[in-house]
Amino acid sequence: MSEPIVYADTWRPVMEAAGYRCQCTGQCGNPHTKGGGRCPREHDHHASKHRGPVHLIAAPADPLTPARVAAGLPAAGLQAWCPDCQDATRRAAQRAARTAADPAQGGLFDL
Repeated sequence: MSEPIVYADTWRPVMEAAGYRCQCTGQCGNPHTKGGGRCPREHDHHASKHRGPVHLIAAPADPLTPARVAAGLPAAGLQAWCPDCQDATRRAAQRAARTAADPAQGGLFDL
């Protein structure tokens, strides 16, 4: 089984806790119905017959966590993500943050 060279001591406990399977439960916008509500992608297994093996990453559950903070998180603060779910979740969270009402505006345009 492949492991990252740099942060294997942090990555391994996260993957063991996740059973070497992506922990996304639909935050990416996909309901993952084939996986029973959880992404079915497993580490080093092929996502489809036209794609290579999936390499799971250990990343914060909150995709908007700044990189400086994420780098210092312990394994307990991370979860296993396949790259597709992590990217889609981050994009969805960024989109939601942009469209969220700014409380400093105080209903400026409410009629």
